[in-house]
Amino acid sequence: MAALLVALTVPAFAVAAAVAWVRVRYLVVTVRGPSMEPTLLSGDRVLARRAGLGQVRAGDIVVLGAPGRAADGIIKRAVAVPGDPVPRASVPALAGVAEATVPAGKLVIVGDGVQSSDSRQRGYADGTQVIGVMVRRLAAGR
Repeated sequence: MAALLVALTVPAFAVAAAVAWVRVRYLVVTVRGPSMEPTLLSGDRVLARRAGLGQVRAGDIVVLGAPGRAADGIIKRAVAVPGDPVPRASVPALAGVAEATVPAGKLVIVGDGVQSSDSRQRGYADGTQVIGVMVRRLAAGR
């Protein structure tokens, strides 16, 4: 009987450990609003790999927000990361900055849609707010 209990407990523990690992490594985020259209629509659910600024590359779609509050976060495309040239021509709020490259701890984010509040109006985004990088869309909204 004890052997049967051990045989049943080991797989259950392995499943629980795997689920815990996935939850620590990934998050599911629901897109709200039109800022990423046509790439992502309001209501789309996306899988994101938890990551910091150091793992973000230009072109990645990133989730930003207060740590532990991804539900209140935003989803935007990173167009420049630390060390990249400042995209003055496409980001009016950065047209007058003195530096030639994006400073450490900052990134430039834009929505794919025309209705987006992003670096074009607000300048650099704070890299400490990066929660993750989108891996794929899980379910279509609307």
